[in-house]
Amino acid sequence: MSSHDPDFADRVAGAFDPDGPLDRAQPGFVAREGQRRMAIAVAQAIARGETLVAEAGTGTGKTFAYLVPALLSGGRVLVSTGTRTLQDQLFRRDLPAVRDALGLGLRTALLKGRSNYVCHHHLRRNLEEGRFERREDIALLRRIERFAAVSASGDRAEAPGIPEDSPIWAKATSTRENCLGQDCPDLDRCFVFRARQAAQQADVVVVNHHLFCADMALRDEGVSELLPSASAIVFDEAHQLPEIAVQFFGRSLGTRQLGDFARDLLRIGIADARDACDWTKAVGELEQAVRVWRLAAGRPGRRDAPQLRADREQRQALDALLSVLERTDDLLMAAAQRSRDLARLALRGAELHRRLAQWLAMLDRSGEAVEPAWPDDAAGAGGATAGDAGAAPAELADDPGEAVIWSEVHQAGVVLHATPLSVAPAMRRHREQAVRAWIFVSATLSVAGDFGHFTDAIGMPDATTLQLGSPFDYANNARLFVPRGCGDPGSPGFAERLVETCWPLLEANAGRAFVLCTSLRMVDRVAALLRERADRQDEPLELLVQGSAPRAALLERFRAAERPVLVGSASFWEGVDVAGRQLSLVVIDKLPFAPPDDPVLRARIEAMRRRGGDPFRELQLPAAAMALKQGAGRLIRSETDRGLLVVCDERLVSRGYGRSLVRSLPPFGITRDADEALAWLREEAQPADAG
Repeated sequence: MSSHDPDFADRVAGAFDPDGPLDRAQPGFVAREGQRRMAIAVAQAIARGETLVAEAGTGTGKTFAYLVPALLSGGRVLVSTGTRTLQDQLFRRDLPAVRDALGLGLRTALLKGRSNYVCHHHLRRNLEEGRFERREDIALLRRIERFAAVSASGDRAEAPGIPEDSPIWAKATSTRENCLGQDCPDLDRCFVFRARQAAQQADVVVVNHHLFCADMALRDEGVSELLPSASAIVFDEAHQLPEIAVQFFGRSLGTRQLGDFARDLLRIGIADARDACDWTKAVGELEQAVRVWRLAAGRPGRRDAPQLRADREQRQALDALLSVLERTDDLLMAAAQRSRDLARLALRGAELHRRLAQWLAMLDRSGEAVEPAWPDDAAGAGGATAGDAGAAPAELADDPGEAVIWSEVHQAGVVLHATPLSVAPAMRRHREQAVRAWIFVSATLSVAGDFGHFTDAIGMPDATTLQLGSPFDYANNARLFVPRGCGDPGSPGFAERLVETCWPLLEANAGRAFVLCTSLRMVDRVAALLRERADRQDEPLELLVQGSAPRAALLERFRAAERPVLVGSASFWEGVDVAGRQLSLVVIDKLPFAPPDDPVLRARIEAMRRRGGDPFRELQLPAAAMALKQGAGRLIRSETDRGLLVVCDERLVSRGYGRSLVRSLPPFGITRDADEALAWLREEAQPADAG
């Protein structure tokens, strides 16, 4: 059977029938009309090679709705997810379940960026050289060595007892810059090479958005692509794709990259060409230049191009760093023939030198038409990609000059950015290169029923759209409380008023709450105020604060604790699933409008004004609506869930645009009465058989 079969859509629909294959294979399977409608729409898009944008509310069962037609289509399908966690879940749980239920013998493959796989060569080299900052690092690296010896995949997510975000992985994985490629002595057992081979032979390949963007960039440059061609591409959690693509196709250079380069320079230089020069002195000069730049960059924050051009001290530091990189280039070129690692390092140093020179040139010309020109790197200084390397696309925006030049200073270092205003042209161009289906799926793609914000962002305004509401009974099982008295979120004392308002709710609900903030500063302030009150309780609420432990550990503790309150920012607004009474109260501090100090947002606003558009209605409001919908989506995760959503921002009901935001949310019953909200929670807290 294939998508060219005239009965394809009927066969897809039949998979969801009572006593159909899914019903027979999945205990507790519930046929939902919305799920069936979405599956038929996906089937039609695949059969016609068209573009579909489908918003499916929480509980629709969107994963099965796109997997069934994808697997029955008979063609190769790529499924791209927003996160590696979802990627693993899809590949290990959902995909096998649907494949087995349909009785299909399809080959499947999981493919991530190279930094997710152990590199035998770099692992062995680091173990042999034995240079470690901490005593426990050698023990961890030995554990990785034992894992790599028995693992079939080499995927760090499968390594027992070693956190995926542990710094030690940098000594056990490769990057595009230091991978030896075909010259590697361990090529025959390379985990990355095996994973890519498996993907080329598979019928269904599960990737992530970062890797997909890397593949697009490579195709632009005519380099061999990472991913196989496919007759259909499905993007799950598609709302994340535009911003991931913007980060990816932008260019970054930071202190972290330079620090990694300096460490590799010392290690490889001494090991492979000790007599070529004084490597310790050369690396010392480079590290000193990076330190001077970090000090000159000043306090944490973001700077736009005018601020950067006015900063003479930082410019002098960057010019000095450029000179040091040039001298380092000369040293490496002279020694490059001594080993393969030195040859790769020479190319890497030349690339860093070239990128810094071009960024400075772009800064100087940022008032003119600037054409970004960093064609060989897609990894970014902040590690924004999935760890794979790709080339830059041929264009960054509608106008090649529309790139935003800015910098970001944070506790860990400094990053220089050149960011496109739009990735719509690149997305549109790739869609036009071949006839295939593009399917975009998420619970949050529209604003009050309008998909224009998303379809314009991906360059596909002609896409077919489908909106399916959640099957959950929000009207009876959920309430939206917009309290009076919290005042302007930007005014002094707002955090105190928020905590004063929400504390009775937290007590009545025995915690079991998320407090979602729009900034890390607000997280710290609200957590401190809550802790003061919790410490005075006989049965204190257990506060779990973002940053105090890894995200996964905080969520695990939240699910197990008796009276938990988790205070978090962006990373807890989406992709978090806690069903049942354990999460029955969600507090949002204010409407999630992007911060006004964001240089990219400012540039987009100015560009839209020049075109005669309305930046607030066309940019800021849609982004806030989708973020608010994501945060609210944490509350109701099953048919039996009940809960209270609290938004401590009166603009939701007092401003005209608040109506658009409310219409974008599920159909909550709304109250402004504190006693009514409290009574709702107390009713929820009663045993199931009470009353």
